[in-house]
Amino acid sequence: MFWQRMYEQFGEAYAQSLAKDYVIEGLGSRTVEGALADGASAKEVWRAVCDAFDLPAAAR
Repeated sequence: MFWQRMYEQFGEAYAQSLAKDYVIEGLGSRTVEGALADGASAKEVWRAVCDAFDLPAAAR
C-alpha cells in the first residue's frame, strides 16, 4: 500500500528517486528508504512524506 501511494502521487521513477535521495526532516533527517530500513512504520513514513511535500488531505 505504501509504495502504491508513492507511485500514485509521484510516478514510479520519481518515487524511487525520492525514497532513495530526499532527506526528510520529519523522519529524523533520513530518507524514506533509511527510515523504513531502521524500522519506522510505513504509516509514519507516509505521514512524513505528506507533510514534506504538502500533499492534499485526500492523499493522506
